[in-house]
Amino acid sequence: MKIVVQKYGGSSVATTEKIKKVANKIIKKREEGYHVVVIVSAMGKTTDELISLAKEITDYPVPREMDMLLTTGEQISIALLSIALNAQGYSAVSFTGSQLNIQTTSIHQKARIKDIEASKLLKALEEDKIVVAAGFQGVTEDNEYTTLGRGGSDTSAVALAAKIGASCEIYTDVDGIYTMDPRKLKKAKKINKINYEEMMEMASLGAGVMHYRAVELAHKYHIPIYVASTFSDEKGTIITNGGDASMEETLITGMASSLEDIQVTLLNLPSSTTSLYRLFGELGEEEVNVDMISQMLTEDNKMNVSFTIPKTDLHAAEEIVEKWRQEDTSIQWEVNTDIAKISVVGLGMRSHSGVAAKVFELMAKNDIEIKMVTTSEIKITWVVDQKDELKAIELIGKGFELEREE
Repeated sequence: MKIVVQKYGGSSVATTEKIKKVANKIIKKREEGYHVVVIVSAMGKTTDELISLAKEITDYPVPREMDMLLTTGEQISIALLSIALNAQGYSAVSFTGSQLNIQTTSIHQKARIKDIEASKLLKALEEDKIVVAAGFQGVTEDNEYTTLGRGGSDTSAVALAAKIGASCEIYTDVDGIYTMDPRKLKKAKKINKINYEEMMEMASLGAGVMHYRAVELAHKYHIPIYVASTFSDEKGTIITNGGDASMEETLITGMASSLEDIQVTLLNLPSSTTSLYRLFGELGEEEVNVDMISQMLTEDNKMNVSFTIPKTDLHAAEEIVEKWRQEDTSIQWEVNTDIAKISVVGLGMRSHSGVAAKVFELMAKNDIEIKMVTTSEIKITWVVDQKDELKAIELIGKGFELEREE
């Protein structure tokens, strides 16, 4: 059985007219001889609207009830798309995450997929039906609804493809993956083929086209992903293990930036490894995703620790820090919400030196202050003031030839 898993994001199914066009695209694939499984996000801004409704009641809604609320968004879109396919004479059936038994961990709003019971899905395909499944959601062993976090529909699609041995196609409102978000770097070049490692780094750093966990799964199970536009026939981007023949010559493959992080600085902590272990252990227990970390010892045998976390995790971090301050009133903390995180990514950095030096030179010559830096074999990330974000992006785009030629 030749199976393809297609995923359509919220912008692709934002209206009933768009849903009809998506149905036609699915039918075209079906006519090419494929059995099709479709993963669909909630329509347009539905998820944001549902979150806003909850926030009208309280700033800190109970995570379990948020999952109960948010899973309704995909239920609408899968039903409408299935109706559209059936209306054109193609047998289609919709399933929620719980109906497909997409088994997850029990961390509400940040659940991870443990396994998928594929028998119901495969039975529907054997009956020649198009399967339309809700992305972004699953169910615990106690039958509690869960959601996978932002971008979780990508993860759902790749997980299903891995489970049933299918190829995977991600359709969105852009026609592939670019060296940088074209809304921030107007002349950004489209990438025809990109390595899993590079894409994982870019996705984790703010490149919104793909979700990090989805690429991580694809890498683990060797599932190539094709990313393209829903409403265009423009050739898209393939995410795979290989790369272009010229890949080794490319120093920097792409760049990403994010305004979704904050910088937290703790002052006057006890200067011991135990303090660091306890702090980041407690943050980890609360599923707070810490990214960049810097530490500095002070003259009075204390230490200051600075780290970045997603803005959405601020409340959890506040509760942990307040507990520390109750134990030791000398501990102070500061939060900087006015930061931009910028990164360059490329396999070429493994075999070429001087990238960091060039980045720092470009920032220094243009009076852009670097607040924090972290590096890996194929990545350099630094933090600047939000007001300097677009200027820094333009400098890097030109400096590392990430822009297309006119």
